[in-house]
Amino acid sequence: MPISDRAKNRSLFFDELLDAKVREFNPRYAEAEGALLGQFRHLHTDIYGNREFVEHIRNRGKVFDHEEKRERDLILIDYDDRDRVPEARRNIYEVTEEWAFHNGHYGTREDVVFLINGIPVLVIECKNADKQEAIDLGIDQIRRYHRETPELFVSQQLFTATDAIGFSYGVSWNTVRRNLFNWKHEQVGQLQAKIKSFCAIPQLLDFLQHYIVFAEKDEELNKYILRQHQTAAVDASVGRALDPKRTRGLIWHTQGSGKTFTMIKAAERLFRAPEADKPTVLLMIDRNELEDQMLKNLAALGLGNLEHASSIARLNQLLRDDYRGIIVTMIHKFRDMPADLNTRSNIYVLIDEAHRTTGGDLGTFLMAGLPNATFLGFTGTPVDRTVYGKGTFKTFGCEDDKGYLHKYSIADSIEDGTTLPLYYQLAPNEMLVPHETLDAEFLSLAEAEGVADIEELNKILERAVNLKNFLKGKDRIQQVARFVANHYLQNVEPLGYKAFLVGVDREACAFYKHALDAVFTEMGLPPELSQVVYTGNNNDSALLKEFHLDPKKERQIRKSFGKLDQHPKILIVTEKLLTGFDAPVLYAMYLDKPMRDHTLLQAIARVNRPYENEAQEMVKPHGFVLDFVGIFDKLEKALAFDSDEINAIVKDLKLLKVLFQNKMESKAPGYIGLIEQNFNDKDVNTLIEHFRDPERRKEFFKEYKEIEMLYEIISPDAFLRPFIEAFTTLSAIYVVVRKAYTITVSVDREFQRKTNSLVQEHIGTLAVNGPLDPVLINSETIELIKARQGGDGTKVINLVKSIEKFAEENSDDPFLIAMAERARLVQESFEQRQTSTSDALAALLAEVAQNETRKQEQAEKGFDGLTFFVYRTLLDAKVGNPEVVSTKIKAAFVAYPNWKKSENALRELRKQVTFAIFAECDELEQVTPIVNELFNLLEKADHIG
Repeated sequence: MPISDRAKNRSLFFDELLDAKVREFNPRYAEAEGALLGQFRHLHTDIYGNREFVEHIRNRGKVFDHEEKRERDLILIDYDDRDRVPEARRNIYEVTEEWAFHNGHYGTREDVVFLINGIPVLVIECKNADKQEAIDLGIDQIRRYHRETPELFVSQQLFTATDAIGFSYGVSWNTVRRNLFNWKHEQVGQLQAKIKSFCAIPQLLDFLQHYIVFAEKDEELNKYILRQHQTAAVDASVGRALDPKRTRGLIWHTQGSGKTFTMIKAAERLFRAPEADKPTVLLMIDRNELEDQMLKNLAALGLGNLEHASSIARLNQLLRDDYRGIIVTMIHKFRDMPADLNTRSNIYVLIDEAHRTTGGDLGTFLMAGLPNATFLGFTGTPVDRTVYGKGTFKTFGCEDDKGYLHKYSIADSIEDGTTLPLYYQLAPNEMLVPHETLDAEFLSLAEAEGVADIEELNKILERAVNLKNFLKGKDRIQQVARFVANHYLQNVEPLGYKAFLVGVDREACAFYKHALDAVFTEMGLPPELSQVVYTGNNNDSALLKEFHLDPKKERQIRKSFGKLDQHPKILIVTEKLLTGFDAPVLYAMYLDKPMRDHTLLQAIARVNRPYENEAQEMVKPHGFVLDFVGIFDKLEKALAFDSDEINAIVKDLKLLKVLFQNKMESKAPGYIGLIEQNFNDKDVNTLIEHFRDPERRKEFFKEYKEIEMLYEIISPDAFLRPFIEAFTTLSAIYVVVRKAYTITVSVDREFQRKTNSLVQEHIGTLAVNGPLDPVLINSETIELIKARQGGDGTKVINLVKSIEKFAEENSDDPFLIAMAERARLVQESFEQRQTSTSDALAALLAEVAQNETRKQEQAEKGFDGLTFFVYRTLLDAKVGNPEVVSTKIKAAFVAYPNWKKSENALRELRKQVTFAIFAECDELEQVTPIVNELFNLLEKADHIG
C-alpha cells in the first residue's frame, strides 16, 4: 500500500503496542481497549495539549483503581531503563522512516520518527548536504508540519534537523531560531557520533523525564529544552548533593545562559530523588521579581510541596518544624538565624548570585543555622580576584580542584551562541569623566573592589561628590542626550533594536528624560520614544515624583519594551532592570554610571541575549555598550577578573573596523575581479560559471554575510567611505548568485537593513537583473532564448527559473509540475558538472518544445491540463481507451471539489480514479503506480513555491 494511503485515518500511535505496555506496567488498569487513545485524541493540538501529554509520559497521568477505589499514577514509560543493560530493558524502542499522517486538510511525511512503547517522541528531518541552507530547510519543514498537521506534535516532544554535517535540535512548539541548538560531541565534526549520543536511550529518557520545561513569559506559555551545559550542571549538582563525603559546590554559568532553569531543575531532581529521602530544598535568590518568577516556574513543574518563606520568621518556622519540600526565599532572610536550627543532612541549599552571600555575616548565619546541609552556589559572573572572590571560593569551591563544580564561561557561551559577544566604544573625550576624578573617587577606592551589589555601588557613588556633579552637569546632560538620540536614530534604530540609557542615579534619569524629550520634540518625534523606570519613594522630590510608576504601568512598559513595534525604544534606568531583566531586543547600552566588577558585568550582560526575528529578517549580531564615563578605558581596573575572562567579556569596536578592512582588502578583490563590464551579459555569465560549484557558492555566501554584518555594525561611519563602491559591487554579485542558484526559505534573509538601503540606492546603476529576468514559456521562448545575448550558462539558469515560475503560476497543471521537476534535475546535473552547459541547455529547450507540442495536441482534443496529463500517462502506460478513462477521471475530480481539504473526499476520489483505470487494465500492479504518480504530482503542486 502506498505511503499516502497509509497516512489516511491512521492513528498517531502504535495502538496495540501502547495498550499492551500500559497493561503490563499497570496491572490494575481495567479500562476498555482504546479508552486511553480516545483521551489522547481529545487533547488540544497546541502547546497546552503538548504540556498535558508531557505529564502523561512522565507517568503523572491518573487512572482510577476500581478495586481500591483510589487514583493511581498511570505508567507509560519505565525510566529505570536508562540504567539497564539492553537485553533487560522493559520499554520497546522503535525507529521508523517516512512517518505519514493526513488530517483531512494536509498530509505530512516525516523523515524519521523515534517511538517508545508505541508513542512518537522524536522526529528527525534529514536534508541533502549539497543544498544551500539545508538545516534551515529542515527547520522550515518542521514549522510547516506544526502549521498544517499540529496533531503530530501533541505527542512528539523533540525534533532535530541534519544535513550530514550539522545537527540542530529543539523542542516542538518552539521553532524560533534562537531556541534551536547545535548538539556538541567530543568527536568534533563526527555526525554519526552526534546522532548516536543524542539518540542514545539514556539521553532520550533524560530529555523526556527531566529536561523539557514549560514556563510563562509575558502571560504566554513557552516550551524549552535545557542545553548540554545546563543538563551537565544539573547532573553535577545532584551528584554532589547526594555525595555523603562532600557538601559544597560552585557553579558558574555566565549571565544569560539559563542559570535560573538550571537551578529549578536541580531543585526538582533533588526533591524527587529517592536517595534524598524526602529532603528539604532551599532555593535562595536575591531579587523580588526573580522570586515571583521562580515560584511560578516551580508551580508549573507540578510540585505539590512548595513553600514561599516571605519573612525571616516564616523561614525559621519551616526549618524548625522540619518541613520537607522546596522552600523559595530571599538571601537576606537568613540574617540572625539561630545556630543549629535544623541539623539534618538531607537539606540542600541552592544559592543564586553566590558571590554576594559571603559578604558580612550572611554566610556565617547560613552555615551555622544548617550545619550539616549541602550548599551549592550558583553565579552568573566569574569569581573575582578580590578578597570577596577568595571568600566565594573558600565557601563554595573548597572541595573542587579548580574551585568550580561546573563552569560555563563567557567564551563557552559565545562559542555556542547562548550569548552574544559584547563590543564597546568610548564617547567623545569632552563627555568622558576626567581620568583623575574617576580614579580618585571610584576606581582606586579599596571599598569599591569586587562590588557585587548595586546598592553597595550606590552608597560608594553617594560619596563621589565631584564625580556625580560632573555627570549631572546641566550642559553635559543636554550634550549626552543629543548624542544618544542621534546615535540611536542613526546606528541602532535602523537595525531595529532598542536601548538602555543608564544614569548615575534617579535624579540623573529624570534629567535625561526631560533632555531627550526636548531633543525628540525638536526632531518631530514623540516623547514616548523613551521612558524612565526606577523605584519611587514617598519623600521624593517633585522632579522624581514625575516619573513614579504604579506596578501595572511598569509591567506594561516592560512588556512593550520587549516588542519591536512598540514604544518605548529607549529605557532610562539606574538600578532597576540592570539585573535579571531579559529583553533580547535590547542591543545598545548608553552607560553613564560608573560601575565595576560584578555590577558592571551584570549590567552589560543585559545586551548579550541573542535575538532572531525571521519575519523582520533580523539577526542580532552582538551587544553594544557606548561608554560615557570612561570605565572601558581602564578595563583591567574596572573588571577584577582573570585577563582571559576580561578578553572574552568585551572588546573594542575598533577591532571590527580592522576586521572589515582586512576582509575588504583580502577576500573581496577576488570576487570583485570577476566583474569587468558593469554586470553586462558577459559578467553575469562569468558569475554563473564561476559559482556553478555549490561549495564555492557556500564559501562566498559565508564570506559575504560576515562582511555585511560588519558593515551593519559599523555604519554610519566616515571610516566606511573608501569601501562603499567595493562593498556595493560585492552586494550586487551576491544578488546575481543568489537569484541564480538559491531556493528561498522563510528562515532565509537577503540583506540586513543598512545594507539593503545601500543596495536600493546604488543597485539601479548596475545591470544585474536583465540576463536573469524570467521569460514567458510559450511558442516564442526557444527563439527568444537563442537570440538573447549572454552565455549558455546564464540561459540554463534562466530557463530553469522560468519553467519553475510558470509551473508555480499554473499549479493545477500536473504536466507543468512534472516539467519543473525535470528542469530541477537538469540544473542539479549541470551544477555537478555531470552534464555540459550545451547539453543542459539543449535538454531544457527540448522540454519547452515538448510542452508546445503537448499544448497543441491538448487543444485539438479539447482537454484541460489535468485531463490531458492523465490521457498522456495512460497512453504511455498502454492502457486501453485512454480518452474515455481520462474523461471519467476528470468527472471524478469535478464531483469531489474539496478533495484537498476532506479526507473522505480524497479517499473516494482515489477510489474512483483507481476503478476508472482498472476497468481498462486488470493488472492492479500496473494501476497503482499510475494513481500514485498522479496524486504525488498534485501534492507537489499543492506545496510548490
